[in-house]
Amino acid sequence: MYGIEKAISQIRALETPTVIENKPMSELTTFKIGGPISAIVFPNSFAAVEPVISVIRDCGSEPLFLGNGSNLLCADDAIKRIAVCSRPDGSGYQPYTEVLPGNRVAASTGSLLGRLAMFAMANGLSGLEWASGIPGTLGGAVKMNAGAYGGEMSQIIETVTVISASGKKLTLSGADCRFSYRHSRFCEDEQEFITTVVIKLQPGDSSEIQRKMKELSRRRKENQPIDLPSAGSVFKRPANGYAADLIEKAGLKGYRVGGAAVSEKHSGFIVNLGGALCSDVLRVMEHVQEEVLRQFGVGLEPEIKIITA
Repeated sequence: MYGIEKAISQIRALETPTVIENKPMSELTTFKIGGPISAIVFPNSFAAVEPVISVIRDCGSEPLFLGNGSNLLCADDAIKRIAVCSRPDGSGYQPYTEVLPGNRVAASTGSLLGRLAMFAMANGLSGLEWASGIPGTLGGAVKMNAGAYGGEMSQIIETVTVISASGKKLTLSGADCRFSYRHSRFCEDEQEFITTVVIKLQPGDSSEIQRKMKELSRRRKENQPIDLPSAGSVFKRPANGYAADLIEKAGLKGYRVGGAAVSEKHSGFIVNLGGALCSDVLRVMEHVQEEVLRQFGVGLEPEIKIITA
């Protein structure tokens, strides 16, 4: 713990970031679950990120890189880590987007996917409509190779710029990112901090792009429990079939432990019905995995990232 306290003190001395101690992760995640984290740091620019990361590592810890917290399940107890957050809460930093020649868009990691999709639409660029309803940030979407409705990040990534574990700035190609289903090199090496991304899109008609985005939004509202806190799809798609179908066929819709339950609307989601604990969600997940394995012989792998104390 001494190392974390020392890191917090040194980060405060840098003056550029905003530091908040003991902030509940329930306030920083879409699941609305999680105990207090030792500190969360909001750098006011990307120039401030590198020294913050260096201080944390020099003090013997590893930073937790945090975007919109849309794919996280955090422990109920105190989390003894320091988060470095790329979204603008609590700092002067604002994510940026820029149209580049050749139907490309450059954007910073803290950009919300929905806003980025709207930016592309406003500039007559197509290829990001599928992302308009995803609540995550660009950095998290790259890390998890987020996708929906037939689209995914790997299809549009041109380059990704990161700060490496050694503090060097590297620009990676899409191939360098080693994308696969809900996976990238950033899942393997969580010491690389994504700063900016360049995506390649196609010219399109803004009104048609908007029509498609509205249609996908309608489908989401009809089929997903967007009115309740969740972390999106809990399990990855198995080799054959879909996790949601298997969970529903196993008779697990509505299965509940405490405040956590398999959604009645979409069985691929576990929702927070109010006051859910991390332990409730984990028990629901465990039961779902056991039943799907017992009934169908299929092992379900979590898609959400679990942050322990």
